[in-house]
Amino acid sequence: MKMVCKLRSAYPPACDQGPGWGRMSATRDPRSQAGKDMTKALPILCIPGLACSPRLYAEQIAPLWTVGPVTVAQHGHDESMAAIARSILISAPERFALIGLSMGGYVSFEILRQAPERVAKLALLDTSARPDTPEQTENRRAQIRLAEKGRIAVLADAMFPRLVHPLRRTDERLRDIFRVMAEETGTAGFIRQQTAIIGRADSRPSLAGIRCPTLVLVGDSDELTPPSLAAEMAGGIAGARLVTVPECGHASTLERPRPVTEALMDLLRG
Repeated sequence: MKMVCKLRSAYPPACDQGPGWGRMSATRDPRSQAGKDMTKALPILCIPGLACSPRLYAEQIAPLWTVGPVTVAQHGHDESMAAIARSILISAPERFALIGLSMGGYVSFEILRQAPERVAKLALLDTSARPDTPEQTENRRAQIRLAEKGRIAVLADAMFPRLVHPLRRTDERLRDIFRVMAEETGTAGFIRQQTAIIGRADSRPSLAGIRCPTLVLVGDSDELTPPSLAAEMAGGIAGARLVTVPECGHASTLERPRPVTEALMDLLRG
């Protein structure tokens, strides 16, 4: 099996970034049954969080690919959730499973507002249906001002302790991943993302309208979008499955990849 890849810096072989997408693709012998099955599989779209790149899903991409073709969306080119969602939907498959972590969840809600019929399955990871509080908005504006001074690496280091479980705050390997993802996002991309987050809609009124099979997952020690917010979303979506990952903060896909991947596979195979 040959893996085809184009992505900035040293990302593991898997991804190809375009105007709206970072696509994982693999070529197989077209005569093989596995290749034929893949063409019939439900495509999977992953949307990263703020200042994150496809690396956020590095531990999930290969297992998910056994279920369906995987694409990681590019979400740093627009300044509103509506525009980000429209850009993604232009290139998205007709129907797909949607996975969003943190900001990726905010974008997922907007995709559901614009094209609910195209989302076959939904996973909301470490996110919230609520809009920003005034305090959160002010914090974001302060981060924007810091980014404008070219201090994106400083921002990544400052944000890191709140992104992970307390036991991982000294994990330099994990910290380095967030530094690299911030650099890949870039100053302009980070500012556009924060602007979109500040202006996002309250998605709580739309929870009852979500009809597809849904997973809501959260780290038990997530400081940014705590378990109470996950419970709120799961309670508002009919039939949603709520999973709380132990000893885990906000960056669940990187901190506790195995239980997160297992929960995603259960959703996709169900």
